[in-house]
Order: sequence, then structure tokens, then C-alpha cells
Amino acid sequence: MRKTLWSRLIICFLISVVAVFVFLNTYGMSLLKDKLKRDQVNLLYKEASLIANVYKGNLFEENSPMDDIASQFNSIDNYLNIRVWIVNRDGKIVADSSNLLSSNNVNINDIDPNFLNENMHENIILNGLLYEPMLSIIHRIDYNFQLRGYIVLHSPMSEIEDRTIIYLDIVNICFLFFFPLSLAIFLYIYYITAKPLKNLMQAAMEYSSGNYGYKLNIKGLSEYRDLSAALSYMAEEISKLDDYQKKFVANISHDFRSPLTSIKGYAEAIMDGTIPSDMQDKYLNIIVDETERLNKLTSGLLELNRFDNRSSLLDIVSFDINPIIKKTAESFEGACRNKKITLNLVFFANETYVDADIGKIQQVLYNLIDNAIKFSHNNSQIKVSTEERGEKIFVSVKDYGIGISKDSVKKIWDRFYKTDVSRGRDKKGTGLGLSISKEIIQSHNENINVISTEGVGTEFIFSLSKSAE
Repeated sequence: MRKTLWSRLIICFLISVVAVFVFLNTYGMSLLKDKLKRDQVNLLYKEASLIANVYKGNLFEENSPMDDIASQFNSIDNYLNIRVWIVNRDGKIVADSSNLLSSNNVNINDIDPNFLNENMHENIILNGLLYEPMLSIIHRIDYNFQLRGYIVLHSPMSEIEDRTIIYLDIVNICFLFFFPLSLAIFLYIYYITAKPLKNLMQAAMEYSSGNYGYKLNIKGLSEYRDLSAALSYMAEEISKLDDYQKKFVANISHDFRSPLTSIKGYAEAIMDGTIPSDMQDKYLNIIVDETERLNKLTSGLLELNRFDNRSSLLDIVSFDINPIIKKTAESFEGACRNKKITLNLVFFANETYVDADIGKIQQVLYNLIDNAIKFSHNNSQIKVSTEERGEKIFVSVKDYGIGISKDSVKKIWDRFYKTDVSRGRDKKGTGLGLSISKEIIQSHNENINVISTEGVGTEFIFSLSKSAE
């Protein structure tokens, strides 16, 4: 049998019903019987005290009419089913409410010498006097510190048992009426627990099959609504990831196909002699450039993969960022000369110490300056500056080039994203530089932002933690 929530709930329900029924008719019956017995003992003691207070002056007088007193006790026997004995100090029964003559002048000590020495007896049987198990209490009557006699009251144990059964039958009848109500409660619990789970399972199966548009609408408990919202959000994110993967494959295919096609075409042309020997150096340089482009693309992908897997460890040290900026700027001397671009370095202090990974920060600076040169006009300038604000050092790379459109600003951090202008002006870009820069800065628990106006220019600003030195 398949172990479903429904089957387990049914089993639990039946076990609980049987357990309650057995408990009521065993341990519950014992508790009820003990309670009724205690109540009967208290009643007997109260009756004995009442009799002693009312008849104290007449019970043990020599000329007291015991037959009249016994007849008065007979009403107690009839209405309360309590048998009353008046016993003198010698143990002789001088009055009996049940039978006026049968036990008179019978000495209890002759039958059971210990009977009057106890305050209470349970399930007692006295041969010739008590013919069924009785609950008996003995109440001493003392006068002037001397024993005058005893008042003995008996109540049948069968009456306690009969009352126990009656009460238990009432409880069982109530339980039988409660059973349909408990079944309805059980069905309601199943409806608000198992049914939403089935809907969630169905949604999970739909999402796993790729149907991310499946609508999941669960009403009822807030926990299930929250779980439903979380599952729907997860499906939406997976859908976005699926779209991202498709775009990723498309972009990677495009960026690999273009240089590979050039390499293959030029290599075949050189091999079959289509390109004359005096022109081969030119096309071999193109092949080298395209190979370098593939190398940069592969390196960028590996770098991003390390950040995704949280395996890129940072070597945090304290260093002066000013010489790092100078060194990085010097590597673009040839590119700036070709476009007649001026690089202005502005430092707020002679030394600016930060806590960061030198190699990673140099990579960020390289990407941002390289990006600024690509989008700058000829005969323009690029400004690289530092600024201290509190415990942070802010580094800015600002160009006065073509700028970025509002629609593109939100997308520039996406992997492989390139504007149409970028693809037209720079065939060597991988579209990974800004993504890698953002990952590096965020791995330092810092921020990087962009401010750009189309046709005016672009400024990238990132923060670093100021060194305590």
C-alpha cells in the first residue's frame, strides 16, 4: 500500500479513536469508580456525624426505645440505600435499620474481632449479617472521654459499580455522538493540509517539465500561501535563468564563431595560396588578434565561473592605490596616442592606502579605462581620480565620449551585453569586462555605479575600504 498522507491520517484517526475508547473503558472507568467510592465514603461519614449529633443523648441510654430509633433509621436505608447499625461498647448490635430483629443482640466481635477497630472497610462480608460486599464506615461515640458505642453505616459496593457503569455509558454515548464531529474535523484538516500539497506537487511537476507559466493559486492557511508564492517566485527565477542560458549560448556562439571563422578562412587562404606571400604577415597578424580575442573571452568566462562558484579567493592587503592607477594608465599609452586621448590622473593625496586585492583591483581599473577609451572621441580626455569620504576611498573613471542610453544603462552589467555602437566600433570586445568588474567589487563587499548621459559622457565610480595604516 502506498504511504500517502491520506492513508496515514486515516490510520492516525482510527488509532486515536480506539485509544480513547479503550482508555475511557479501562483507566477512565477505574478513575470514575475511585471517585464515586470517595464520594460515597464522604456521604457515609456525613450521615454518621448527623446521626450522632441528633441521637447522641438517646442512643446508649438504658431505657432508650431502640426499636423506635431503628425504625427512624429505616428511612435512611430506604431512600439512601444505607444500612445503619447502632453498636454498644461491647460490640453488640442494639439497632439495625435493615431488619429490626435479625441482627439485634448479635455481637460483631464474635464474627470479626477487628471490625470495630478500623474506620472503614471495603468489600467487607460478615457471615450472617452482610451477605454482599459492602463499603462500611465505623464512627465512634465518646462521652466524657469514655467510649459509649459505635454508629456503623454500610453501602453496597454493587451500587458504586452500577453508578460507574451508568456514568461510563453516558460518556460512551457522548463519545459516539462526538465521533462524527471528530470525523468532520479530521476531513477539514485533510482539506486544508493534503489538498494544497497536491496542488503544490502538481505545480512542481509542471515547473520541472518546463511549463513555467503554470498558475498556482492556493487559498487557505498563510503557510501554504507563502509556500505557493515562494514556489511561483522560484519558477519565475528559473524561467529567467532558462532565458539567460539561451541568450548565453547564443552570445557565446556568436562571439566564438566570428573569430573562429576569420582564423579558419585566413588560414585556409594562406595554405592554398589565395593570399600572396607578401600579404601573409598582415593576415597572420589578424589571426593572432582573433586568437587573442578568443583567449580573453575564455579567460573572462573562467573568471566569472570562479565568482559564481564562490571559489575566487581574495588576497586582501593594504597598499597605495595611486601607483596602481599610474601603472594601469601607462599600459594604454599606445591606444591613447592613436586616438589622441589625454589621461588625467587626479589624486586627493600623495598616498592613498586601501585594503583590497591588488591584482583584482588592477583588473577593474584596466576594464574601466579600456572601456572609456573605446567610447571616447578622438582628441578628448579621460579623467581618473580618487576621493576620500569617511572610511571609504572612491575611484572614478570618467570619459567625455558618446555616453550610454537610458535603456542600456541597466543592461551594461549583464554578461555578453554590447550596445549596437559597441559592436560597430569595436569587434574585439567580449562583453564581459563590466560583469567581471562588478563581481570583483561586490566580492570586496563594496559598490560600483555608473552615471552616463548620451552624447555627453560616462563616469564609473567604485568604492574601497580605507586602510587603517
